[in-house]
Amino acid sequence: MDLRKTVRKAVIPVAGNGTRFLPATKAMPKEMLTIVDRPVVQYAVDEARRAGIEHIVFVTSRNKHSIEDHFDDTPELISALESSGKMKQVSELEAMLPTAGSVSFTRQQAPLGLGHAVWCARDLIGNEPFALLLPDMLCYGARGCMAGLMDLYSVSGGNVLGVEQCAPEEVSSYGIVAKGDAVQHGFVVTGMVEKPPVSEAPSNFYLNGRYILQPEIFDVLAKQTRGAGNEIQLTDAMRTLATQQPFHAHPYAGKTFDCGSKHGFIEANVAFALDRDDIGDAVYESLKEMVMMHESRIQAA
Repeated sequence: MDLRKTVRKAVIPVAGNGTRFLPATKAMPKEMLTIVDRPVVQYAVDEARRAGIEHIVFVTSRNKHSIEDHFDDTPELISALESSGKMKQVSELEAMLPTAGSVSFTRQQAPLGLGHAVWCARDLIGNEPFALLLPDMLCYGARGCMAGLMDLYSVSGGNVLGVEQCAPEEVSSYGIVAKGDAVQHGFVVTGMVEKPPVSEAPSNFYLNGRYILQPEIFDVLAKQTRGAGNEIQLTDAMRTLATQQPFHAHPYAGKTFDCGSKHGFIEANVAFALDRDDIGDAVYESLKEMVMMHESRIQAA
């Protein structure tokens, strides 16, 4: 069994309903909500491409057509922009456009969990290792998290997980890994547990939504019984696969925002706006003013 094949493909699950963002997501996929001026899902695609991924597989559901449209050509829009002399926008849109045949879409007909969504991509992935990026988990840093996973994979092979450290009292909100021996770019994973009590957590390293998985995960998922939430859980399947194959973890040096929550979504918008040369200074001044106004209201209450 070759556990060091080149990782060429990535799965991006976008089938969720986005109920935490209603009514905004009543008619628009949550993955199309914008961080400053780019949809959340675009950041995941960009991160995958920068890590060397050649083909993206989106796992979608009903009413997700706008995601397909976003990654398609728009000759009328390009023509209108060119006629108006807006060549910077033309260049940006053309840079975002995938090459022909490098994007695929498949449906998850029923909301049966992340593990089931990954399994739905099995025929498009085939017998190859693949990257998995959860678009709600938005990585912010000098380098994308997936590039770090690729570095570790080149050394370790097998399966690789992106992790970060949370406050010890927050471990019950995450999937947590147990830390083994250090290796270049990361460490050996000796165990995984989903949302453990604080007293039982093996570490404070949590899964941050970035994975490299071997294709044998599909066989495990095909037999996986439903777990938490009556859904097919990816973590359960990874624990089973870990009895047969090695798992390593790459600690991400940046910060991951959970854009599936309102708090994380707003945090991400602020962080990415402050990082922009065109609007960063203005946003910073506005934030200072808003903070002072907020503090004044608290003091007056």
